[in-house]
Amino acid sequence: MEGGNIRQWLNLLVCALLLLIAEASYVPITYLQNAVAKGAVCLDGSPPAYHFDRGSGTGINSWLVAFEGGGWCNNVTTCLSRKTNRLGSSKQMAKQIAFSGIMSNRQMFNPDFYNWNRIKVRYCDGSSFTGDVEEVNPVTKLHFRGARIFAAVMEDLLAKGMKNARNAIISGCSAGGLTSVLHCDRFRALLPRGARVKCLSDAGYFINARDVTGAYHIQQYFSQVVATHGSARNLPQSCTSRLSPKLVMLFPTIFSVTYHYANLLCKRSIRLMAALNNWRDLSSPFPDPQNVVLIQIKNILAPGVADPEGHWHSCKLDINNCSPDQLDLMQGFRTEFLRALTVLGNSSYKGMFIDSCYAHCQTEMQETWLRSDSPELEKTTIAQAVADWFYERRTFHQIDCPYPCNPTCHNRVFEPQDDHQGV
Repeated sequence: MEGGNIRQWLNLLVCALLLLIAEASYVPITYLQNAVAKGAVCLDGSPPAYHFDRGSGTGINSWLVAFEGGGWCNNVTTCLSRKTNRLGSSKQMAKQIAFSGIMSNRQMFNPDFYNWNRIKVRYCDGSSFTGDVEEVNPVTKLHFRGARIFAAVMEDLLAKGMKNARNAIISGCSAGGLTSVLHCDRFRALLPRGARVKCLSDAGYFINARDVTGAYHIQQYFSQVVATHGSARNLPQSCTSRLSPKLVMLFPTIFSVTYHYANLLCKRSIRLMAALNNWRDLSSPFPDPQNVVLIQIKNILAPGVADPEGHWHSCKLDINNCSPDQLDLMQGFRTEFLRALTVLGNSSYKGMFIDSCYAHCQTEMQETWLRSDSPELEKTTIAQAVADWFYERRTFHQIDCPYPCNPTCHNRVFEPQDDHQGV
């Protein structure tokens, strides 16, 4: 009997592994060695890198450039901690990663973008590709060169065929989602005038909200990011002319970045996000050593510095552990978050898919992108909503009812697969 149970368990395990293999393809890494001479390097001085799966057939002139997420580093100490892992050194990056969700090359899992040129740009600068400091401290040997990495990657992809793009999307999740918005106009300017170019930001909108103690901790944090990396000169000028650079990265009033949406600058973008958004930062700048799974609620509403006794620790790990009072505060945060989006309006160029799933980064996870049990709004999956928005089949502006009303939300802690590498 016991042997039969073991065989049954092994059969289930094999089936699960086969399903994962079928849903994802593995793409090797490309190092930009020639970028080093231009000073376009990771925090440790190693060359930038990306993964490139070439398009075919009708997708040969369509390009999807996705930027990896992974939080930020706001000072020398937190940036030094990244030098020894993949978020600060290409030497520590996996030689191949899985492409799934919007990056998948399987038509059944990604019907509208499967045969595009799909690129995953690895994240190793800690500034959402905005930093550019010429001087390198001889002691720390840290390089703050994120903006140069962006320029070097774009130059390389243009030479490999992107200069002929007819369709193009710049995308990303979390810090990568912020990248897609901050560089949206810059990306558009590189491509042919007649091309359809849009910006997709998944879980990359971070509001300027008070934490549980009433302090604006997140504002101070982003101010430090901008100062450390010299980011101000590489932020959209149409925003920095009206706002402090630290607020431009927070998008408190000018534009939204979270869902597959972009901003008022670009007018051709879409946001994709969960209103109770999971935010995972592997280098956790917020002191909470027992918890590497962070969310906006954890980093903005209840960061470690605002919760020294750990009252929110269990809740932040699993929403089922939250008390009624904590859930009330989280719903209040959701309301504030949605209020921050009202300034954006509902242009036909913009899209919005805001579900109430307790999740983070949903476009590159097959389970949330497109499967039989994927999250839906108005009977529409994220994959369908993004494709309809990009090809302008219909306008999609949907905001979910409050948690936990949506039965298609499974409220698992979804994370991009490559965010686990090196942990």
